[in-house]
Amino acid sequence: MTHRAPTRVAAALQGLCPRCGARDLFAGPVAFAPACARCGLDFAAFNVGDGAAAFLILIVGAILVIGAITLELSQSPPYWVHIIWVPIGITLTVGGLRIAKALLIFQEYSNRAREGKIVE
Repeated sequence: MTHRAPTRVAAALQGLCPRCGARDLFAGPVAFAPACARCGLDFAAFNVGDGAAAFLILIVGAILVIGAITLELSQSPPYWVHIIWVPIGITLTVGGLRIAKALLIFQEYSNRAREGKIVE
């Protein structure tokens, strides 16, 4: 049975294998599975690096700081109310990492890039 490759958006949002579309790209919240259970694509052969994490931290940090300052200036809540930024930050970071890492794997697979080399 032949499986169709997913679209870039579907692969990024759902954590799909870039070759067959199986939902087994991740073994944990942000950790890749060693390989696809359906088609056998070796996810360890891809190197997404830490670029996604570094870029994402800047974005999430800006969102949290702007949100906290806006809340403080508009409502002046007690300081304990700002504990809401912890789960929001964790959710944005983990969700963003999953999307960014899945997108980078998809791009590497679709461009046949491996460690800076084009694979024929």
